[in-house]
Amino acid sequence: MKLFKKSNVSEKTTLFSPASGRLMTIEEVNDPMFSQKMMGDGYAVYPDEELITSPVAGKIVSIFPTKHAIGIMSDNGDEVILHIGINTVDLNGKPFEIYVKENQKITKSTKLVKMNLTMLEELNIDPTVIVVITNLKDNATIELCESETVENQSSVGVIKINK
Repeated sequence: MKLFKKSNVSEKTTLFSPASGRLMTIEEVNDPMFSQKMMGDGYAVYPDEELITSPVAGKIVSIFPTKHAIGIMSDNGDEVILHIGINTVDLNGKPFEIYVKENQKITKSTKLVKMNLTMLEELNIDPTVIVVITNLKDNATIELCESETVENQSSVGVIKINK
């Protein structure tokens, strides 16, 4: 006779907010490339501040020349893309100041980018900060917290692996 039911889910990674603002599911992002999960599953924050920090601990593997996206390999092996704004690639990096370099080790609170929210607003560009896990396993799910408003570096959810 079994006294305890064995759980078939184990928590793998805690996810953190890269900015203060409004937490969004990936499906709410105003870009079908992300909302339809063509690049992977994830979440987003509509920021109310200019400082963007890392949502995971790991290593910077790429910084796009246009400074609008950063690739991170998390310490858990998750391939993360941090994408700043919708259609910001055409701005050639003007609204972004990068604080990190490729191959740099980072913590979940490392300052990555400062974005010029005023410039994006003047250009009528959506500043949503998107976090995508591009190699999420088939047996994994992202579960976000219920909170609508989040602070920079607050826990916003987890990646759970089904056994």
